[in-house]
Amino acid sequence: MTEHHTGYGLSPEAQAWLEMLKARPQVPAPEPHDLEAWRAVVAGASAPEYADALGLATTGAVDTGVPVEVHTLDLPNTVVHVGTPEGLAPDDRRVLLSVHGGAFTWGGGPATKSAARFVAGAYGVTTWSVDYRMPPDHPYPAAPDDCLDAYRTLLKSHDPASIAVGGLSAGGNLVAGLLLRLQEEKLPMPCAVVLNSPAADLTLSGDTLVSDASGEVDGLMNSLKLYTGDHDPTDPDISPLFGRIGADWPPTILFSGTRDFLLSDTVRMHRKLLAAGVRTELHVFEAAPHGMFGGSAPEDRMLVAEARRFLEAAWNER
Repeated sequence: MTEHHTGYGLSPEAQAWLEMLKARPQVPAPEPHDLEAWRAVVAGASAPEYADALGLATTGAVDTGVPVEVHTLDLPNTVVHVGTPEGLAPDDRRVLLSVHGGAFTWGGGPATKSAARFVAGAYGVTTWSVDYRMPPDHPYPAAPDDCLDAYRTLLKSHDPASIAVGGLSAGGNLVAGLLLRLQEEKLPMPCAVVLNSPAADLTLSGDTLVSDASGEVDGLMNSLKLYTGDHDPTDPDISPLFGRIGADWPPTILFSGTRDFLLSDTVRMHRKLLAAGVRTELHVFEAAPHGMFGGSAPEDRMLVAEARRFLEAAWNER
């Protein structure tokens, strides 16, 4: 058997992250019907002591150390944590709507407040971090409903040309689904989109999912079934890869890694956007697993720098 190396040219921090993943025991996810077990999983992941780690891991952000003021905005069914980085000009109306990942089951609660702090500090703009409702108590369509509600609320105070949206993994799914809903409802589009390893196809038919040997996909299947329930996974509101990309879809940058089990989802979404004539970029990082390196490595900072460049170009075109 060939032994997998940790990747040439990787930073020591990235190599350490890969070694940690390799040594980490695989904890089986509960069966979709075991709601009490899932409630325990969600409660455990929502503990305050995990908030900062999850706030980074579920957004792809990095900790820049920039002080950020965070306040909470109540919506009818959930909350949004609004982060404003220190030094932001009073007339700077740019805003990033950030949707966290976490297989639709974790990364909520205190982690979304930490996410507002990290994302705002990393991107240098006001950030709305959506604490959308999740299973087991709130399966589909609660999460996409909450994201649409947050975007509608944002439109009441902001020009859509000042709004960008971004999400990682499940958050990428919800962001792409949000844009499909905006098309359907003929609402104004944001000026730019960041899709970081988006879970674009919940039928799990992408090649890197089918060929995955990490063991992560088995648990992913249980969490996705918990999220979708009896709904058709080919519904574009659940799997945006199967949606229609309209002419007004905003410029989109996508990220993944060569060890990411959602690389195929990312690549196929990129090809779909290209075919529709969308201005789009795809960046794939060597040896990067799903979610990159937890915000701890220079490679994570490179991703943020490339995403920030893309967003700033879109904002400057207003």
